Amino acid sequence: MLQTLDARVEPMERIQARLRQSAPQPTPEMEAQVRAILERVRTEGDHALLEFTRQWDCPTIDTLEVTESEFEAAYRSTAPAVKTAIQHAVARVRRFHKQTRPQSWHLMEAQGGWMGQMVRPLQRVGVYAPGGRAKYPSTVIMNAVPAKVAGVQEVILCTPPQQDGSVPTSVLVAAREAGVNRVFKAGGAQAIAAMAYGTETIPAVEKIVGPGNLYVALAKRMLWGVVGVDFWAGPSEVAIIADESANPAYVAADLLTQLEHGAESVGYLLTPSELIVEATRRALETQMAQRVRHAILEQSLQRSVAVLTRNLPEAFELANTAAPEHLTLMVQNPMHWLGLVHNAGCILLGHYTPQSAGDYVAGPSHTLPTGRAARFESPVSVETFLKRSSVIALSPDALRQLAPDILALAHEEGFEAHAAAVELRFAEE
Repeated sequence: MLQTLDARVEPMERIQARLRQSAPQPTPEMEAQVRAILERVRTEGDHALLEFTRQWDCPTIDTLEVTESEFEAAYRSTAPAVKTAIQHAVARVRRFHKQTRPQSWHLMEAQGGWMGQMVRPLQRVGVYAPGGRAKYPSTVIMNAVPAKVAGVQEVILCTPPQQDGSVPTSVLVAAREAGVNRVFKAGGAQAIAAMAYGTETIPAVEKIVGPGNLYVALAKRMLWGVVGVDFWAGPSEVAIIADESANPAYVAADLLTQLEHGAESVGYLLTPSELIVEATRRALETQMAQRVRHAILEQSLQRSVAVLTRNLPEAFELANTAAPEHLTLMVQNPMHWLGLVHNAGCILLGHYTPQSAGDYVAGPSHTLPTGRAARFESPVSVETFLKRSSVIALSPDALRQLAPDILALAHEEGFEAHAAAVELRFAEE
């Protein structure tokens, strides 16, 4: 069950070290296995991809791309309430991201200089959605919709097939509603390799986004440079800062929301209230008994911790150390405290903003930095799918004004060709 650390008596260095615990790292054997997978897909294309898919997902699969008839069947068989929820989620995510799209800009100088920034979308991107025993239509929405809002022409989706060779119907409905152009039945590191290198069936993309297991994350890390990737997406994380206004049942429920993702997930309760810690522990015991993923929750709770702090500002200091994927402020007047947050992927304010709202329908993408990467990374957004080009145009007068500084810096750095490129333009003068 939830371990408790007391910052009032224990060394702060020990507690901070506990909150800095790193995500699981791949073993040398795993790295070698992933490298072998990537190389086989690079050199053998569809042949290797089908072999891996038959080995790990569906032994009888013979085609990789989802057909139009499969999409039609998905719409017929998906429950109306699920289809409606998907459509509502797509609309809300699209509305949020339309407000965030950067624009090209330029400025003029009096001497005739013109400079600016040209913003252009990527042309083709790949979304990865995990499979296996779970279904992730929300992951499709949260990655594909920002890409389409950015203006990406072609979005492809790779997701592991089920044992019968099908893709969950809700995933196909989400893909169609989100604007995904093509869907392929491929998972794991081999799917990442296929999108990076391209095969006979799956086209190479310019960037890959979406969460996955350690093999998927490792493949993305290894292929960075061959293709763009979002970030290292590890196990789910949640931190909750609570004062005595918090409802322990809500605290427990929001912890379990992220901890049920997998045994490697981790949660932190940061509070100055002993009453909240004890009441939350009791609520966890009650709620866990009612959850299907009980075994997973038991394991992830063993990795989780409650920290009793001296005050609320200290709780925020520790939250910034943890830099969690999700941070919930269950405190009075959360807007008053928001300015103390520096490191978090998604910040949820108040007692009625559950983690599940952010995961499904609130609007921002739920693909967030993990493993303390929120110290320097941002969630997947429209900007993930855009690239910027600097644009410069100088008139003779503008270059003449800049020439002394250019020449001084070029000579200082020892790059005489840089200096000559300016000097020859005014040699006749």
